[in-house]
Amino acid sequence: FCTPCLQECLKPKKPVCGVCRSTLSPGSRALDLEKQIETTETTCNGCNKKMFLSKMRSHAASCSKYQNYIMEGVKAVTKEPLHSTRSFPNRFTFPCPYCSEKNFDQEGLVEHCKALHSMDAKQVVCPICASMPWGDPNYRSANFMEHLQRRHRFSYDTFVDYDADEDDMMAQVLMRSLRDK
Repeated sequence: FCTPCLQECLKPKKPVCGVCRSTLSPGSRALDLEKQIETTETTCNGCNKKMFLSKMRSHAASCSKYQNYIMEGVKAVTKEPLHSTRSFPNRFTFPCPYCSEKNFDQEGLVEHCKALHSMDAKQVVCPICASMPWGDPNYRSANFMEHLQRRHRFSYDTFVDYDADEDDMMAQVLMRSLRDK
């Protein structure tokens, strides 16, 4: 979990687990879950090496065969780029929706708005979301500052393939989940 999401789970008078919504006791560790992660064996989908779940994340980061396995899935759902001239939205610089100052990168827009517009309650369209294929250029965020801090802490370009077909991607995920157990 990222810190803001975890903090949301811990906010209520009776904090809850972000996964199963069971009641949490602040300060106490989930020893049964830790033990299960330490003792459950799994197999790398790349090199077929057996290991405990607790070691899988570090192994996956260094296993070239696992990286190839992931890339095969990405290639399976990526569309061929269209060779026609189409207009690509600018996903690198954005105007401030409050004062229309231009050419902010995502991080710069967040900092600018925090510094100059943190108390502005005007409902505005998020220029970052509006530039995304799934974005609605007419949707006005009720709390733009909170939206910025929750949704735009990272660059979508790092995690999103804009040329991937969503239906193909979902079919690929379902096929892999059945194959990988």
